[in-house]
Amino acid sequence: MNAWKKTACICCAQNCGLEVLVENNRITKVRPDKSHLRSEGYNCRKGLKIARYQHHEDRLTQPLKRVGEQFEAISWDQALEEIADRLKGVLDKHGPRSLAYMGGAGQGCHFEAAFGVRLLRGLGSQYHYSPLAQELTGYFWANGRALGRQYMGTIPDHQHSDMLVAVGWNGWLSHQMPQARRRLKEFSEDPDKLLVVIDPRRSETAERADIHLPIRPGTDALLTRAMIAMILQEGWHKPEYLAGHASGLESVLPWFADFDAKSAIRVCQLEYEQVKDLCRLFGTRNWSYHADLGILMGRHSTVASYLELILLTLCGRIGVRGGNVIPGHLMPMGAHSDEREPKTWRTLATDFPAIMGTFPPNVLPEEIMADRDDSIRAVIVSGANPLRSYADTTAYERAFRKLDLLVTVDVAFTEAAQLSHYVLPARSAYEKWDATFFSWNFPEVFFQMRPPVVEPEGEPLEESEILIRLADRLGLLPEIPQSLYDAASKDRMLFGAELLGFAQSEPRAMKFMPFILGKTLGPALGSVNLAAMWGMLQVAPKAFREKAARMGFDPGLGMGEQMFKALLDHPEGIWIGKSDENNNLGELRTADGCINLFIPELADAVQRLDAATEEASLRMDSNYPLVLMAGRHMDHNANTIMRDPAWNADKARVCTLLMHPADAESLSLSDGQTVLVRTEAGEEEIELELADSCRPGHVVMPHGFGLVFQGEKRGPNVNRLTKNTHRDPIAATPLHRFVPCRVEPL
Repeated sequence: MNAWKKTACICCAQNCGLEVLVENNRITKVRPDKSHLRSEGYNCRKGLKIARYQHHEDRLTQPLKRVGEQFEAISWDQALEEIADRLKGVLDKHGPRSLAYMGGAGQGCHFEAAFGVRLLRGLGSQYHYSPLAQELTGYFWANGRALGRQYMGTIPDHQHSDMLVAVGWNGWLSHQMPQARRRLKEFSEDPDKLLVVIDPRRSETAERADIHLPIRPGTDALLTRAMIAMILQEGWHKPEYLAGHASGLESVLPWFADFDAKSAIRVCQLEYEQVKDLCRLFGTRNWSYHADLGILMGRHSTVASYLELILLTLCGRIGVRGGNVIPGHLMPMGAHSDEREPKTWRTLATDFPAIMGTFPPNVLPEEIMADRDDSIRAVIVSGANPLRSYADTTAYERAFRKLDLLVTVDVAFTEAAQLSHYVLPARSAYEKWDATFFSWNFPEVFFQMRPPVVEPEGEPLEESEILIRLADRLGLLPEIPQSLYDAASKDRMLFGAELLGFAQSEPRAMKFMPFILGKTLGPALGSVNLAAMWGMLQVAPKAFREKAARMGFDPGLGMGEQMFKALLDHPEGIWIGKSDENNNLGELRTADGCINLFIPELADAVQRLDAATEEASLRMDSNYPLVLMAGRHMDHNANTIMRDPAWNADKARVCTLLMHPADAESLSLSDGQTVLVRTEAGEEEIELELADSCRPGHVVMPHGFGLVFQGEKRGPNVNRLTKNTHRDPIAATPLHRFVPCRVEPL
């Protein structure tokens, strides 16, 4: 029967609601879902094109094994048996540190992480390399010190702000907040509100701004230190707020007392009076702050995030309506992992710690190539594509070819799959129950458990089901009594009681609880992920249960079942909880209950940020005189999720290098010409597009191209130009927003 079905977009972290028309098991039409509480009918072109993600020729349908340079189809039993045997061989010979897992933080399917991480830990390893650590871990690390937990980031309470400050964020195209274009349009057109953009480029968001500061690339941290100094010198900070909610001030304030802000702003190539006017607004307006990859992947990334926290705190903007608030969540995106604790592992060759429980993809090639007996020799890649998503494709190719075992679990035959020993087909986001745990609402907490809308073709499984089967063959799971299987097929309350008894009698049960739920309740519900969801709600922590009670759920023993039924009844999603909007700072988990401003590990780095030092550091090498912004959000790219180039078949110039006309003239280049971009890491050919929205000396290239589809490379791969060692010293995030390069005729 053909019908419209509710689901969501999986192309970015906003996961806007969609309705799809399914005919003969194919998505034939897509429209925004007006009943979706978070997106309210908002959508962009990417979501409306998700049929191109679902239906294409590179979809995987059966397990594959590399034999020489070819792949042969094999059975699930053979694939999992051979993978388990080879994995045991690697671990027996080289120990648990020789295993890494990459996955768990895609844009649309997060349940797999609960199984991937537990499988990894069950085998004795902590090496979880997550996409989160490609962008956000410096920010998480600073939050962990200042707010008490690494997963406690803040979001702008834009609906109550009268000024929104966008730093390194082109929200008009990158979204990164619910209904981004609607909200930015409101700020732009409302005479009582201000939209402020700090960005080197006159981006699509900057074009709509009331104030645009076209900052020199790479000077964001310097500008923030200068602004903090000006605010303190002019008395525009909030002493009463600081007295009640901040600690460590006595150590931090001297860093800004005699700082030469005028010289710093000159190095940033901005007008001093314009910056001073903005600082005055910081002291008088009800403003919120939204930083994005321009900071997170820029020079001094972690230091810039730290200075952002200091700026917000000094102006009294954390935990207040209209400022930056700590959102609630059903489940945090990762685990707090303080590197000062002995139990937190570090990488062996590069000496980076886990942050939010994950390690930075930038260092994995070095960890594989290290000449050590316990270097990484086996990698399980699940729902990720490191050969296009992460920095330094060439280094990754070299490292992956050296592995004793590479297993890829994915929807499509990706570049990572092409180098693997085994390739396992996963169900797509529209063939299974799944969800995301992104938190971008306040005070409500939103959650959507997406049901499958089409039937899988071939033999793909949920990633979690694959990992359960592998754990079984590795002998990790305890023996499960038949009574638990029997109870699962009858009544969930009876099953819960039986499960509790089993957990009390079997020491290993809690460690592998998602696997046990998947094996027992999964068949009854028709989904391992759905079984894991039920289990998660039964043991939700007290803090979340309080939020759920504010949303009207009965706080008694049946709350978990009540929420589970509500999610099943509402495939468009529900408000599942509500934070206490009158005590947002009560969410802090610091020892003193205050925002801890002093982070001693960053004291020297902040104080080294001055005009003279930065001016010297920013002098470009004559071999690489231009700054490449490696990555650009557009309506025509979605990282590596959209593989079929047909989704852009109706669009011209979807992948070009933006350059200021003055630079093109000096290099004797013209619009539409094919040019060669060279960096320390490599080179790529691309069409040139002249744009006076760029700063002179600054060129911009999109990500998400260079995919090999049906054996043919489509477009340039920007990560062939990014060096994995060009990274932040604290978190190892890649400095994609400041890549020295040169551009020349082909």
